[in-house]
Amino acid sequence: MLKYIWKRLIIAIFTLLIILSVAFAVVRLMPGSVYDDPNLSASVIAILEEKAHLNEPIYIQYGYFIKGIILENNWGVSVKVEPGVPAFQVLLSKIPISLTINLMSLIIAIPIGIVVGIISALEKNKKSDTVISLGVVLGISIPSFVFASLLQYFLGYKLGWFSLLYEPTSSFWNQLHSMMLPVIALALGPIATITRYLRGELIEVLNSDFMTLARTKGLTQTQAILRHALRNSGIPMVNVIIPMFANILGGSMVIERLFAIPGVGNLMIRSINSNDYSLTIAILIFYAAIFIASILLVDISYGIIDPRVRVGGKKDE
Repeated sequence: MLKYIWKRLIIAIFTLLIILSVAFAVVRLMPGSVYDDPNLSASVIAILEEKAHLNEPIYIQYGYFIKGIILENNWGVSVKVEPGVPAFQVLLSKIPISLTINLMSLIIAIPIGIVVGIISALEKNKKSDTVISLGVVLGISIPSFVFASLLQYFLGYKLGWFSLLYEPTSSFWNQLHSMMLPVIALALGPIATITRYLRGELIEVLNSDFMTLARTKGLTQTQAILRHALRNSGIPMVNVIIPMFANILGGSMVIERLFAIPGVGNLMIRSINSNDYSLTIAILIFYAAIFIASILLVDISYGIIDPRVRVGGKKDE
């Protein structure tokens, strides 16, 4: 098992290094300069770019960048968004609010998706299943920011039940209340995804021989589902639920902008618009690390749940 984990960990590190290199190249090759400022003369901009090695070829810039990370743990400083502040320090200050919103959406989505998935499987081909299936199609097909805009208009503007924008300076309960619309918008897609996958898995499991055996032993339908069907359906669901956090985090970028939430997504848009190189790269690496960590967690959990995955058909692994 340790060998399996080490192999996956090495692959994850190598993948992150590739993403870091590509992110650096893409960000540095974007049009414009981080020092573009009408208040600065051309000579001053040239001096600043020379000091930051921006006048060097891209591979020389990359060499200085990697050297700073390895020898000094220096990812650069923000130039435009928060001038003079280390890039990762700016990023770390925005992570808590983004994590809070995304975790809240998952806490809502997972139990609702499981319950609705069970109902849909038990009511297969009935009217309730048709209604649920229609909702699932809409939830998967429509982007979360569309739901956010609709919720913001109808529940926030028309009915006045919720705040149109996030209120960071208000009391805790007012902050929580102002988070509801973005949290609901982010939760709708995962609810639909969990419902869809669980319905398919449960329908297959409910028709299996061991479920018939469980019922003949005297278990009620509810007991058979909770003790056997959900357990067997839960293994494939690991591959859906664990990466879901990373997917929601990526989708929250536009929603944070819509609701003026001072999170990582909003920071990402601001850093790109201002050509803040170091900050943009730091945020891209943060997103990449989350995605890779979720995939690594899925691989490891699969290896724990099903030994056949980690052995890969070889006795020595």
